[in-house]
Amino acid sequence: MTRAVWVKADDAVGDWDDRRARITAALEAGADWVLVDEEDVERVRELGEIGVAAFRTDGDVTLVDNIESDDTTDVEPDAIVVGKEGEGDGTIDLPEDLSGSADLSTLRRNGELDRGAYVRILGKEYESFAETASEEADYTIVVGEDWTIIPLENLIARIGEETDLVAGVTSAEEAKTAFETLEIGADAVLLDSDDPDEIRRTVEVRDEAERESLSLEYAEVLDVEQVGSADRVCVDTGSLLEHDEGMLVGSMARGLVFVHAETAESPYVASRPFRVNAGAVHAYVRTPDGGTKYLSELQSGDEVQIVDTDGNTREAIVGRVKIEKRPMFRIALETNDGDRIETLLQNAETIKVPTSAGRTAVTDLEAGDELLLYYEDTARHFGEAVEESIIEK
Repeated sequence: MTRAVWVKADDAVGDWDDRRARITAALEAGADWVLVDEEDVERVRELGEIGVAAFRTDGDVTLVDNIESDDTTDVEPDAIVVGKEGEGDGTIDLPEDLSGSADLSTLRRNGELDRGAYVRILGKEYESFAETASEEADYTIVVGEDWTIIPLENLIARIGEETDLVAGVTSAEEAKTAFETLEIGADAVLLDSDDPDEIRRTVEVRDEAERESLSLEYAEVLDVEQVGSADRVCVDTGSLLEHDEGMLVGSMARGLVFVHAETAESPYVASRPFRVNAGAVHAYVRTPDGGTKYLSELQSGDEVQIVDTDGNTREAIVGRVKIEKRPMFRIALETNDGDRIETLLQNAETIKVPTSAGRTAVTDLEAGDELLLYYEDTARHFGEAVEESIIEK
């Protein structure tokens, strides 16, 4: 599931200066959508690139009808949302027969724009209304009042994949709960906060919810052998890496060795906390989608997976790849189930790997040491895991 963060920036927030501050904070934090009033769409487009959902409150569908003609402009929203100043927020009472709802009739109109339904959960009947609206809406936005978790649980359990469920929240902590509810979570959150830090933290929660957590294990070093020179790859990322972070690389995709970023100072070389000296050009590196790429394939703008020694992951953009001929070690390992894994790493004191005894330079590795790696007993075809018998040696 791909998670998303929406930021609410309609006229309930305040005047345009207040709304613009929220929208700017959303853009800078990397939010996915802003929810605004229709008259602000053009101004949002001028501020930057972000998904724009616009409240429709007057029942006028001229804009939607125009989308189907040749008069399309760049100031249309990406989605319209109904429910504000209508039945969805309690301004107008819900009809006893929901099939007669004005909000739902708007959702049912044909048009190329995505549709959203905005529903404040003011009681059980509004929970039912949200469920009914979800059958017509691409996005079903639900904002809890006195009760938040129970209605969200009910809707997660009942609403199918035909709509994205967007839960209203006021903090990153609430967003985390929404993403974790029933172990399935909402597809997105709608954040109502003026605090730029809260917007940024909510985006971080989104990213954390998307990331893998890997189970790393130690493998015994069988041999460390000098094997001459090869074309070595340094991967310089656009991010600063922490002391316990690095990348997973190796000659065999089923067993990728943890190599630390060059965060450590030495008497001879300054630290480069954006860099991982990752091995020879033939080796694999793990990517954020769970696949692999050859180190020789990496180029500026690609994404690689960053992992820490506890198995927590995040993504980083490659800024530069340096390939140079350098003397190499061949490192052979044996996993817990007796599989033999190998890789090539440069013969240099600046390249560090995590062992059971602590952070160790590859030049100090010896047979009998235990080296941290990620192991999965599966083959790879063009970077994708496949159920296939492949011999690598």
